[in-house]
Amino acid sequence: MSTESAFNIAYVDCFAGASGDMLLGALVDAGLELDALRGALAGLALSGWELRAEKVLTGGIAATHLSVITSDRATERRYVELEAILDASQLADDVKQTAARILRRIAEVEARLHNSSIEQVHLHELGGFDTLIDVVGTVAGFKLLGVAEIFVSALPLGRGAVNTRHGVLPLPAPAVAELLRGAPIRSVEIEAELVTPTGAAILTTLARGYADFPPMTLARVGYGAGTRQLPFPNVLRVFIGERAGATDAAVEMLVVLETNIDDMNPQAYEFVFAKLFAAGALDVWLTPIQMKKNRAAATLSVLGAPRDADPLTEILFSETTTLGVRRREVMRHALAREIATVETRFGPVRVKIARHHGRVLRAMPEYDDCRALAEKHHAPFLEVYDAAKSSASTFRTD
Repeated sequence: MSTESAFNIAYVDCFAGASGDMLLGALVDAGLELDALRGALAGLALSGWELRAEKVLTGGIAATHLSVITSDRATERRYVELEAILDASQLADDVKQTAARILRRIAEVEARLHNSSIEQVHLHELGGFDTLIDVVGTVAGFKLLGVAEIFVSALPLGRGAVNTRHGVLPLPAPAVAELLRGAPIRSVEIEAELVTPTGAAILTTLARGYADFPPMTLARVGYGAGTRQLPFPNVLRVFIGERAGATDAAVEMLVVLETNIDDMNPQAYEFVFAKLFAAGALDVWLTPIQMKKNRAAATLSVLGAPRDADPLTEILFSETTTLGVRRREVMRHALAREIATVETRFGPVRVKIARHHGRVLRAMPEYDDCRALAEKHHAPFLEVYDAAKSSASTFRTD
């Protein structure tokens, strides 16, 4: 079975939790060739490690348990040591950068929890080469399968305590709780660690969104087994396929924040908009409405990524007169976009190009560029805009 595929979307169902080895096991179970995974990991230039995959039965479900065996006896390293290994590796640049981002998130959380710095913080249970292999292997594995978009289910959290180098800590572990900020969670009435820090860091970094199954044409399902005995199958499932419709449109899970306002100085909206965009809002808009007692008002709406929902909500509370904010998940199909530059008699203008089914649907000049050139040459804005649009028409594929 060839690892290279046309698959482009995956849904990770964290039925019983998530860990690095469960993710790797699920990818191998879904068709990722073990030799291809070993080949990708060879770019780390580490010695004394191997991968072992075996079929196991857990709760009546056949799954793959993947073990990372290393001769490395160190479980504690500083983040900068792991970063140096990545920097010196021969991994593909995108794999290297994504893996570094995952490890850095772990280090940032640990530094914050222990009142330390990124440079000085020690990753105790997470400093071994097995953690590095889990992280790099998962990132490389999704790439080898052709997966560009990853969606994740709500993550289950157990209760109780766990023994660490810092003593007995409550579950979910503090690092897990921090890493899951902005992700949906659900409670499971069991005393066990279901989501590990490595699993939490990988999924919350890779996730395009959190929801039920995104629209896809399902091709493969893989089961990754955990080691703990639970009263239910200890497996993580990954569903892999093609985006529904096989178009250039990316499926994104986003959130819309809304609030009705009838008592704020309208001059303040410009400032609020600027704050929201600076905090990561993808779009902000006002809709005129009529409220009780026939008061004229406006609905202020904000579109953003789930991870940005909390800071965006804070801005709405601190910078407007609202007393409450509504939040709902939405699914957005976004056309593939790119920026190109065209030459006009006024000067260069950036153009946003949108594609669908590989065909350029539209090429629209950037307003700010056209405005700057109109002011520079004391020319009518529409004249500059039309010149840019004419030049951009060469991109069209009717």
